[in-house]
Amino acid sequence: MTTGMKEQQRLMNELDRKGYGWLREILDNYPHLDAEAYLEQFRRYQDGKGMMKEDSVTNQLVLNALERISQEEPDWTYVAAGIYARSLYRKAGENRDTSPDDPYGSFSELLDLLTEQGIYDPYLLKTYSREEIREISSWIDPERDRLFTYIGLRTLADRYLAKSHDNRVFELPQERFMVIAMTLMSQESEKNRLYWVREAYWALSNLYMTVATPTLANAGKTYGQLSSCFIDTVDDSLRGIYDSNTDVATLSKGGGGLGIYMGKVRSRGSDIKGFKGISSGVLPWMKQLNNTAVSVDQLGQRQGSIAVYLDVWHRDIFAFLDAKLNNGDERLRTHDLFTGVCVPDLFMEQVDNRGEWHLFDPHEVRRVMGWSLEDFYDEEKGAGSFREKYQACIDHPELSRETVPAIEVMKRIMISQLETGTPYMFYRDEANRMNPNRHAGMIYSSNLCTEIMQNMSITQVEEEKTEEGKIIITKQPGDFVVCNLSSINLGTAVPVGILERLIPVQVRMLDNVIDLNTIEVLQARLTNQKYRAVGLGTFGWHHLLALKRIHWESEESLRYADELYERISYLVIQASMELAREKGTYPVFEGSDWQTGEYFRKRNYTGEKWEQLAEMVRESGIRNGYLMAVAPNGSTSVIAGSTASIDPVFQREYSEEKKNYKIPVTAPDLSPQTYWFYKSAYEIDPYWSIRQNAARQRHIDQSQSFNLYVTHDIKAKDLLSIHMTAWKQGLKTTYYTRSTSAEYVDCDSCSG
Repeated sequence: MTTGMKEQQRLMNELDRKGYGWLREILDNYPHLDAEAYLEQFRRYQDGKGMMKEDSVTNQLVLNALERISQEEPDWTYVAAGIYARSLYRKAGENRDTSPDDPYGSFSELLDLLTEQGIYDPYLLKTYSREEIREISSWIDPERDRLFTYIGLRTLADRYLAKSHDNRVFELPQERFMVIAMTLMSQESEKNRLYWVREAYWALSNLYMTVATPTLANAGKTYGQLSSCFIDTVDDSLRGIYDSNTDVATLSKGGGGLGIYMGKVRSRGSDIKGFKGISSGVLPWMKQLNNTAVSVDQLGQRQGSIAVYLDVWHRDIFAFLDAKLNNGDERLRTHDLFTGVCVPDLFMEQVDNRGEWHLFDPHEVRRVMGWSLEDFYDEEKGAGSFREKYQACIDHPELSRETVPAIEVMKRIMISQLETGTPYMFYRDEANRMNPNRHAGMIYSSNLCTEIMQNMSITQVEEEKTEEGKIIITKQPGDFVVCNLSSINLGTAVPVGILERLIPVQVRMLDNVIDLNTIEVLQARLTNQKYRAVGLGTFGWHHLLALKRIHWESEESLRYADELYERISYLVIQASMELAREKGTYPVFEGSDWQTGEYFRKRNYTGEKWEQLAEMVRESGIRNGYLMAVAPNGSTSVIAGSTASIDPVFQREYSEEKKNYKIPVTAPDLSPQTYWFYKSAYEIDPYWSIRQNAARQRHIDQSQSFNLYVTHDIKAKDLLSIHMTAWKQGLKTTYYTRSTSAEYVDCDSCSG
């Protein structure tokens, strides 16, 4: 034994004598780390402080471990997580009267305790028998807590574990996963229910997947709902605007993010009841939404998150693009909203050709032309009903318009993007051409994080009457989009080869969210049932590339994106088809691209395997009208210890800012073998990222939260070229334009 090893052993023995044998057990799991210096630092700290409270000891041990996290020794994060986990166990034990030898204690008693306190919904105890709960308890595996990094465990504990009303710790990580599994599988048949609970727990606790933030936070509890975000279409009427704002507030308080399409609202200077020049346009209504976002917070955790979309031909487009800028008239600014622009192919063609662009008032178009311009899109590339109707608007002598160079609109878009990160880009023609349910409606815009593409329409009041002293309001419900999200952790699931087992579990969990969710806005509840839409996505793409030693900027990465997402798409469609055989198809399946086989033809899915699946879908149906969407996964990817969404890492090593300290973080599985495969987002050529996203977009029926990373000094022509390439490559959306000069906050609601 070397001198260093002897000294380390002496320090370990000293730990045992002082009652810190648990720390020795944690360190024994990581023999490759230099524990001697760590233990010596702690010994000196103890000598200087004398008797310390346990919380102080824990904090110091955690901080000492965090200080050692580096590119050379990244596994100190697991030491810090182990120490923090023990602190959680101790605090939960004090509140639940459990022993240190059995920190998780009785799961059955926890269910009783938190149900009695009004934290857990009594539904769980009513649904599962005591015998079933005893069996479920036996599956909880505390060893899986060792899979968490420190920041992952800390994020889960601070934001998602069920606590008492006075914020005391009761629920522990594996119990949160089990409660989610029990909740989402509660309506399965009694014959198979426990099987699916166990499968869901296996998937969650091994961090092979994550559920969306609202599901992670609220499943099994008496408050909140399970869906990530919603999309509403605002009617061009005072009643429609205010009703929409009420719905926004109602959903925001439950933890949902909102996407709002305002393209039908008349522009500034439009007429009202024939009186010309009266309308104040969309900006005042955006101000109202901005106030709602600030005033109605999400369960006291964060203010509401709302994105507003407008068509690029709308006469208010310039004021809309300036709404988030820091300079100018504050009365016309909505700093707390996010913005998105709905862009037809024709606009991008005019930008490319440096042609003219015409701005119209949607109300005047409806009055003069007898139809709405926003209700059309180009059914083919380069041809279709939108450009025909747009030209008809130009040619009509009674229709007023404002004519500007198309490139000037694009310049204003890019100026706003470099200053604020938005607007997002929504390429509406491609989104609608690839819409598998275009037989039942149209997609006007996207959601808060640009990954959701589903049919939308306005809700209208049809009748108001009094009857026996009551006011009865009858509405014609529109398609009010609901996002039900979940994501595969590519960095853990793909290397161990469990996609075939994992994806059917995920699809079933997502489908069950639809029936379990208590959405207070009724038209959203009806739309949820009508399409049974889900959004199964992925995160950990950069993590997976690094593990496979594939460089981001390589043809190999493009081939792998194409192959992997085709495989995932096949498994998701197959799983939804199998669910349809068991539980029935979604109500508007007939006539969809799924039913006609057009979905498979458009994506060039050929070969015996795909042809057989297409035939099975035609015969048996499909359970979910929309299936895949790649969300940002900001917080849930942190919990799972992987990289966010389809994004590259910001840096190989960075610090996460907390209130009073910083948490050092490294890229996942960072080692001499993976180091050179973790190139920073701002060092990567964005054209490679666009090509990767184009390769995977073919296999995703909805869209992807795809960020553009640029330097603050990028030239206008270069940013324009990036946007033109994204459009030409067939992307449906782009998310933030992230510049090195600014920081942006991801939508937590969509972090599935």
